[in-house]
Amino acid sequence: MASVADHYERHLGEIYTWMQGGFEAGCARALAELRALGIERTESHLAVDLGAGFGSHAVPLADLGWTVVAFERCGPLLRELTQHAAGRAINVIDSDLSGFSRHLTRPADLILCLGDTLTHLPGASTVRELTSAVGASLAPGGRFIATFRDYTRALEGSARFIAVRSEATQILTCFLEYDESKVQVHDLIHRLTGEGWRLSVSSYPKLRLDPGWVARELEGAGLHVQTGTTAGGMTRILAQR
Repeated sequence: MASVADHYERHLGEIYTWMQGGFEAGCARALAELRALGIERTESHLAVDLGAGFGSHAVPLADLGWTVVAFERCGPLLRELTQHAAGRAINVIDSDLSGFSRHLTRPADLILCLGDTLTHLPGASTVRELTSAVGASLAPGGRFIATFRDYTRALEGSARFIAVRSEATQILTCFLEYDESKVQVHDLIHRLTGEGWRLSVSSYPKLRLDPGWVARELEGAGLHVQTGTTAGGMTRILAQR
């Protein structure tokens, strides 16, 4: 089993944009999501994107006039993010998420932690540190928005196999194994080569985060919290100072 960083660096990072349907499709979905959350055009507000990936949210935010500080550690994604940030008000930071507040020069109006990023953290204590930093880093009225999958209920049998994306020359399938506090995520990539299909496999741990616990941690950090579910079945937490 690889660490989260190694898994993305050596296995998933190079196909992550493809997994999301490509850059344009990913940004279009993100823009629709932002608008549905009431995030509109601005000229002076600061947004923080934790786990920015290839920039699917950072780019639309910058195009709406936000100043964005985008955090990413995966090399392939960091290179894509840097490329897309060129000419935009996006400051790309290669840093662990838990230390994001050290890179801010003023309170943030919006902090995003989307797409299961919270479950990539090493443990509950790191999540607690992050929620505390979020509470301390938001401007009055500022919002924190997080999405993540609720793995507290273990899937069983064939439900543990998830078809993520497939096309003529590449297929990504995910398999889940559960232990007490984490779920082991096995990403199976089949690629069609001149010699036939080749299989590449790597696995990494995700946290089985209880949405209620995350909400209580944010409330303890001084935020008003609402929880819900996205159209794709992910937990969504909206918190405001």
